[in-house]
Amino acid sequence: MRLARPLLLTLALLAAAPMASAACPANSPLNASAKRLLGPVEPLCETYGGKVVLVVNTASQCGFTPQYEGLEKLWKTYKDKGLVVLGFPSDQFAGQELDSDEEIQKFCKLNFGVSFPMFTKSDVRGDKANPLFAALIKRTDTAPKWNFYKYLIGRDGQPIEVWSSRTKPEDPKLVQAIETALAAKAP
Repeated sequence: MRLARPLLLTLALLAAAPMASAACPANSPLNASAKRLLGPVEPLCETYGGKVVLVVNTASQCGFTPQYEGLEKLWKTYKDKGLVVLGFPSDQFAGQELDSDEEIQKFCKLNFGVSFPMFTKSDVRGDKANPLFAALIKRTDTAPKWNFYKYLIGRDGQPIEVWSSRTKPEDPKLVQAIETALAAKAP
């Protein structure tokens, strides 16, 4: 049986279209794309939907920069249980980020052994905020006030809680929230 050309084209377009994920409903902040540090653009929902996601705006030359160590420890401890840490370098707070993605990558690897996903330097608040942070701010009514703000997103793609820069990755309340989110069943 031979299919008509318009039907074949329609089937091809449907096959190529991204599938909606139950883990990322339309109002999820993860319905965005972001360019990896020295890598491709990733559709966040397709890549991280159904996981517990800790989103952090980072900077290489900040008093909170040693938090990279704790973030890496969280990532290594919980990644096999479904946690992913996403780092978003930003230069919006006192110009504390390095100039290039190459410098940021080198700094993070050499000084803190960062292996969790890092994305290209971008704005994390204001009119030019990257789409993920714009959605997080809208959904939580909390914009980062400094580097190393932390947003926890559940397996259902919805924000759970926000922590300030002063909350260290090993803070018991943050760890408990991650463990509680990880214990929730995937949608």
